[in-house]
Amino acid sequence: MQGGVLAVAQFGGPSAVINASLAGVIREAQRQHSISGIYGLQHGLEGALAEQILDLTATPAATLDQLVHTPAAALGSSRHKLTDADYQRVIDVLRVHGVSYLVFVGGNGSMHAGHRLAELAAAAGYDLRVAGVPKTIDNDLFGTDHAPGYGSAARFLALATRDTGRDLEAMATFDDVTLLEAMGRNTGWLAAASALAKFDEDDAPHLVYVPEIPFNETHFLDAVADVHARLRRVFIVIGEGIRDEAGQFVGNPLGAESQDPLGRMVHSLAVGAPFYLADLIRARLGLQARVLRPGLIGRALSTCVSAPDRTEAEHVGVEAVRQVAAGRAGIMITLERLSSTPYLCAPGTIPLAQVGASREKPLPRAYMNAAGTLPSPEFHHYALPLIGTPPEPLPRLAGASIARRLFTR
Repeated sequence: MQGGVLAVAQFGGPSAVINASLAGVIREAQRQHSISGIYGLQHGLEGALAEQILDLTATPAATLDQLVHTPAAALGSSRHKLTDADYQRVIDVLRVHGVSYLVFVGGNGSMHAGHRLAELAAAAGYDLRVAGVPKTIDNDLFGTDHAPGYGSAARFLALATRDTGRDLEAMATFDDVTLLEAMGRNTGWLAAASALAKFDEDDAPHLVYVPEIPFNETHFLDAVADVHARLRRVFIVIGEGIRDEAGQFVGNPLGAESQDPLGRMVHSLAVGAPFYLADLIRARLGLQARVLRPGLIGRALSTCVSAPDRTEAEHVGVEAVRQVAAGRAGIMITLERLSSTPYLCAPGTIPLAQVGASREKPLPRAYMNAAGTLPSPEFHHYALPLIGTPPEPLPRLAGASIARRLFTR
């Protein structure tokens, strides 16, 4: 195939490094002689449906250098649920614009959409080479050691937990409990990452709850009471999608108004588990409890980007273009860990048909301790290389107490 146009799109929730992948795609496509032009689909496949397409062929190198450090999705993203007619129109639009290669950056649902487009194109005799570039802060994407976006979001959550934990420690004469909600929908990868800057028992978090382990209110209250008795404060991280032993979301039920266009729960639109649990702690234990909900800040904050995360995000974009230019199609680029010490990953591929919207990668049970309330050393071994420069322990003042001379309390 010679002289074909490459189209690129970004799907789903953005991240702090998704544009590094986009920059990698554009940069490598400019190098490939078989690619005659580079088109950007605005707001994902909605851009194809509406023929809102940017010509990115001559994007300057200086712009790409800046794009690598720009958060959110520069092309605009989308969670539009495509109908059969929509898929067919996307194929028609790509074909009429001379697109021979389609590279998209996204998560589980995006890979499903890409596979569907590849199948429809093949059935229509349209030689369209499709490749997916992995992206998700949740780290639930099947078939890859980890996904670009996770390392930076994990770094943010580790530092946010460490620092707000010290705030709680300073205010322990007034505040008793802080509950921090971690994104992640059905998986606990981000919630577990909150402990990556924990060095001793005093450091936050003191308790972590993930969706993979059924939540028990009685055990939870007992654990909170135990930590408070020892430390006079409790910092708890709650995965947004925790469920009880009956499989129901903890807290207020989520209705249709809390779903995205793809029918997936959007926990940030609901009251959610941490608010319910804060009320429970006040009512049952008589402790002051406040909720922290970083939400989208955790996926957009460019000042907390992990250096290896940004580098890998760009590399998978480059690799996707190399693969389709070499004749590969219907694949997602993966990251395959070769070593943790020293950390080393290499690109690989997996068929899009094996990824799919229904194949999430859960946090392994071995990555939590026996009680299911804190991440295990195995998780730290897995995740620490992904967040870049390791967080440093913070000091605590120490000194002999001066004897009271005026009164005692």
